[in-house]
Amino acid sequence: MSAVPSEVWLVGGAFVAAIASGLAGFAFALVASGTFLHLRAPVDATPLVLAASLMAQSFSILALRDSIDWRRLSPFLLGGILGIPFGVALLHGVSPEPLKRAIGAFLVSYALFMLLRGQPRPIRAGGRPLDAGIGFVGGVMGGLGGLSGAVPTIWTGLRGWTKGEQRAVYQPYIFAMQAAALAWLWLDGGIGPTAIADFVWCLPAVALGVWLGLRLYARVDDVQFRKIVLALLLASGVVLVV
Repeated sequence: MSAVPSEVWLVGGAFVAAIASGLAGFAFALVASGTFLHLRAPVDATPLVLAASLMAQSFSILALRDSIDWRRLSPFLLGGILGIPFGVALLHGVSPEPLKRAIGAFLVSYALFMLLRGQPRPIRAGGRPLDAGIGFVGGVMGGLGGLSGAVPTIWTGLRGWTKGEQRAVYQPYIFAMQAAALAWLWLDGGIGPTAIADFVWCLPAVALGVWLGLRLYARVDDVQFRKIVLALLLASGVVLVV
């Protein structure tokens, strides 16, 4: 990589991650982190991942804004906001590496099981209180390791919702959780000039990648979308385990 400016690799990583985000509505952070953390120190890579992911989510949410059901989304957001402080508090007493490997093993196991089993019967029980509980778990995981979207993404699929209904919940949810994390970093002085400059470099690639991802999203049906989400969850789990 030394013969090529690091900014070129950053832009390439952001482009690929943005395609995944535009197609599935999540996974930008996990896809981009492999490149960003290789080229930048965590203090610069983390805010760059969050900012670029937020921009990717913004483009997608804008395109899908008419499908957002705020009544369905609100329990997840409330639970997530309440869960973040618990996750941050636990972070000081829990080793992050074993935790990430455990979450990764869960994602791999779940994705493989669901890919082999096929579509299960939708879960109708629990209603809004259980949805809020799922949001809370996502918030705790977000505070612990920036993984707020994994559980809500799985849950919206188990609810039996269409691809549009799923994205209308977990995508704004992920956006809100990542915005809270980025705001925390900003207030704590954790966003330096390197991260800002890198973000400017990556912005056009993020916009183009999301546009291409959304074009692909429009071409897949609910069954194909489910398989894509499970494949990305599987890949995300493998990244966390390795």
